[in-house]
Amino acid sequence: MKISIVMPVYNVSEYLPKAIDSVLKQTFKDFELLLIDDGSKDDSGKICDEYAKKDSRITVFHKENGGLSSARNYGIEHAKAEFIGFIDSDDFISENMYERLYDAITSNSADMSMCRVLDCYGGVIPKFESSDKVEVYTREEAMKEILIAEKASVWAVNKLYKKSLFDNVRYPVGKITEDGFVILDLLSQCSRVVLVNDAVYYYIHRENSITTTKFSAKNYNTIEAWERNYEIVKENFPSVEYEAKMRVIWAYFNVLDKMIDLSDPEDIKKRREIIKYLRSNFSFIMKCPYFHKSRKLSAVVLMVSGGLYRKLIAFK
Repeated sequence: MKISIVMPVYNVSEYLPKAIDSVLKQTFKDFELLLIDDGSKDDSGKICDEYAKKDSRITVFHKENGGLSSARNYGIEHAKAEFIGFIDSDDFISENMYERLYDAITSNSADMSMCRVLDCYGGVIPKFESSDKVEVYTREEAMKEILIAEKASVWAVNKLYKKSLFDNVRYPVGKITEDGFVILDLLSQCSRVVLVNDAVYYYIHRENSITTTKFSAKNYNTIEAWERNYEIVKENFPSVEYEAKMRVIWAYFNVLDKMIDLSDPEDIKKRREIIKYLRSNFSFIMKCPYFHKSRKLSAVVLMVSGGLYRKLIAFK
């Protein structure tokens, strides 16, 4: 087969059939689907087994719970194809996603291909004007596009990779922002990256998912990931240092916006440090073309009062 598709599965019995069906309906047929049951306590594991009985392209692995990164790494180690992709088990994809990603990566002799992502809230799928346009990037151009996140994104799930990119790369177990931790390690190995300028991956936002839960100490991983990326860029790819710094500041805002109600003294102390950092970069924020007007307005509010800023964020 030509593509290995890795789908980590954990307690998503309500959403899992739609995710699997969207893979099985792909116009690109030459793939294996690895369902990694990460110690699910609901019927997710049974659903995986039932699908495997119906389609020989499916292989199910049942393992102890280790988190998303652990499940992805398990899939990487068992994948057999030249190319590899990932799908979250509560999302779904357009029926031609892998055909388009495969055509893009092979016809352009690229190391990675990616598509646009459609963010879906409350079960509503927004409209997106489809396009056949394909954009070919150098390594640094791809880094810039992913850092500014206007068309490209850091997500693992909207991409097709040469599996060899993962020979010495694994997702960080026990951390969130796992995609952010590895993206520069992957891009650093790429000579050419291709963007399919169409939204064919449907990212479903739901309550209690990893990306929507309230603040915990793991949220600091977001800052850790992007500060790490900044150091990689600063040392090796200075042409995108400005965009990398912007993404670090974005990460600080991202964490601060989750720190509305805190009781732990250490977290309160950390919040003060984050506010101090953002205030020290006020001039950069206001001049940066990548920050929207609403973010610049919130930065002005933060300069006036941290408490007022929290009220502003809570009101949203």
